[in-house]
Amino acid sequence: MSLPPVILQVFAGIYGLLIIASLVCYGLGLKQRDVTELKQRINSWWVMVSVILACFAIGEGFTIAAIGVLSYLAFKEFVSIIPTRRTDHRPIFWAYIAIPIQFYWIYIGWYGMFIVFIPMYMMLFIPMRMVLIGNTKQFTVAASTINWLLLLTVFSLGHMAYLIQLPTNESVFTGLGLVLFLLLLTQFNDVAQFTFGKLFGKNKVLAAVSPKKTIEGLLGGIFATTILAVLLAPLLTPLNLTYSICAGLLISLFGFIGDVSISAVKRDLGIKDSGSMIPGHGGVLDRVDSLTFTAPLFFHFIRYLHY
Repeated sequence: MSLPPVILQVFAGIYGLLIIASLVCYGLGLKQRDVTELKQRINSWWVMVSVILACFAIGEGFTIAAIGVLSYLAFKEFVSIIPTRRTDHRPIFWAYIAIPIQFYWIYIGWYGMFIVFIPMYMMLFIPMRMVLIGNTKQFTVAASTINWLLLLTVFSLGHMAYLIQLPTNESVFTGLGLVLFLLLLTQFNDVAQFTFGKLFGKNKVLAAVSPKKTIEGLLGGIFATTILAVLLAPLLTPLNLTYSICAGLLISLFGFIGDVSISAVKRDLGIKDSGSMIPGHGGVLDRVDSLTFTAPLFFHFIRYLHY
C-alpha cells in the first residue's frame, strides 16, 4: 500500500535523527569513549524503526497482526520471569489462545467484543479453568497475576492496534498516523526523560522503585514531549492546539508511570531487565512498558474527542 506523504516525511525525520545519533556515537568512539551500549541502542532503533515502516507499507491488516505478535512476545516474556505453579500451565495456555482471538476482533473492527473479551470473558474463564484443576494453594495470587498480564500486555497494547480501525473520512486522519503519533511520543518521552535526567538530574523522584529516575528528568521529558506533540499533532492527528498539549501531557506523564510500574515488578523479582531480545534495551517488555499505559489512555482520549 502507498503511505500518505506526511507519514513518509515523519519517517524521513526519524531516520535523519538516527543518522545524527550514529555520527555522534562514532565521534565518541574515536575519542576512546566506551560506547558499546549506546551503539547497541542506536543499532536496535535502526532495526525497530525499519520494521515499523515495513509493517505500515505492507498494510493496515499486517500492522494489526504485527502488534499482536508484539503482545504475544511481551506476554511470553512476562510469564517467563514470574514464578508460576505447575498447575498454572493450562490456564496460561488458554491465555495464549486468547491473544490471536483478541486481535481478530480488532482486525474485523468489532469494537464491542474487543472492549469486553479480555476484561470480562477471560477474567471469568481463567479462574473457572483453575477451579476445575483443583489446586487451591495460592489460587488468588495465580488468578490475579494471569489476568493482570493479559490486561497489561494484550488488552492495553491492543488499543494501539484498534487506532487503525477508527473511522477515516475527509476530515479525520488515518489510523496509521495516530499509531505513529502514539509510538513517537511514547518512545521520545523515554529518551527525553533519560537525557534530561543525565544532564540535570539531582533529586530522586521514586528512589525505592527506580533510583535513576529524577524529578528533573521527569519534568524535562514532559516539557519536550509536549512540545513534540504540538509540532506533530497537525500532521498526524485531528487534535487542535489545546488538545495536542493535553495529549503530550497525558502520554509523557502516564508513560513515566507505565515505566516505573514495570520497574516495580522487576525490582520485586530482583532482575534488571525482562529479557535480552533487543540489544541495548533489554527485553520486549522493557521497550513497551510505557506503551501499556499510554496506548489505552490515548485511544480513549482521541476516540472521545473525534470518533
